[in-house]
Amino acid sequence: MAGNGFGTIFRFTSWGESHGPAIGCVVEGVPPRIPLSEADIQPWLDKRRPGVSRFTTQRKESDRVQILSGVFEGQTTGAPIMLLIANEDARSKDYDAIKDQFRPGHADYTYWVKYGIRDYRGGGRASARETAARVAAGAIARKILGESVTIRGALVQIGPHAIDRARWDWQAIDANPFFCPDLQTAKKWEDFLDEVRKAGSSTGAVIEVNASGIPAGLGEPIYGKLDADLAKAVMSINAVKGVEIGAGMAVAALSGEQNADEMRMKDGKVVFLSNRAGGILGGISTGQDIVVRFAVKPTSSILKPLKSVDRFGKEIEVSTKGRHDPCVGIRAVPVGEAMTAVVLADHLLRHRAQCG
Repeated sequence: MAGNGFGTIFRFTSWGESHGPAIGCVVEGVPPRIPLSEADIQPWLDKRRPGVSRFTTQRKESDRVQILSGVFEGQTTGAPIMLLIANEDARSKDYDAIKDQFRPGHADYTYWVKYGIRDYRGGGRASARETAARVAAGAIARKILGESVTIRGALVQIGPHAIDRARWDWQAIDANPFFCPDLQTAKKWEDFLDEVRKAGSSTGAVIEVNASGIPAGLGEPIYGKLDADLAKAVMSINAVKGVEIGAGMAVAALSGEQNADEMRMKDGKVVFLSNRAGGILGGISTGQDIVVRFAVKPTSSILKPLKSVDRFGKEIEVSTKGRHDPCVGIRAVPVGEAMTAVVLADHLLRHRAQCG
């Protein structure tokens, strides 16, 4: 199975299945002598782990990370870093009933038609459980980027209910279970998700990631554009169906003068009067905040029966039991942050390699 690795110089390869003994990743390209321990990685995994509120799956995983290689006496050695996260609360019996069935909206059919075999326990490699490895790799990427770079994500829409951007408050992110920057909207989401869960259904979401402190000049023209790599990274996250950079799709309704981020000089430096480009022009960072927005589809595993077929060609109805997120987009916030960090760290190392 190809396609399990991501990156050029900073590169990670994830491994493991949702209901196997463990998941993890191998991270390559990390410069030597960077201080690193499990304590640098664990806080980011804690943000993503399941079972922390009634609005996410009740699967209980501590997601404790172990560093198995590439670190000596508290510093990276330059060798590959292997990270392991044990699976502690898999209930494979929940999936016995659908082992021969294809769940609509899931990767069941496509995995089976491609490989002729699939791990039906929790979706195997297609499970959102795989994203814990991404978050672990993203924690190492943050160490490469350094403390001058800040990467923050927020949930800006659940179902049809979007936040009021006039009330945006980064301090509110940690004060609610949704990573929501608008506490008033977060309260509305509680009632909405309770209704969705009681109905045996699910809903989608929109996440926005902001990276500040990024130097100008990262990215490579044509096929190595920074925004192209960010779009690929975010699009590779489970259940993501759309990606925007900066103003995104809204630019189609703007005039040329509205869309252009005009420039002036301040204290001998170029400053921009707006940021509709999302911090990237011609595939290269401008020094402004990089803004990435992405849409996550509703969780495919739901209690409501849906029309489908099984691997024997019989028409059936499928209802998925077990423990599932009513909105998988909630836990996608730290995953989006991690994939943004991975791309930025990779491009920082690529820039140093070419330009010094």
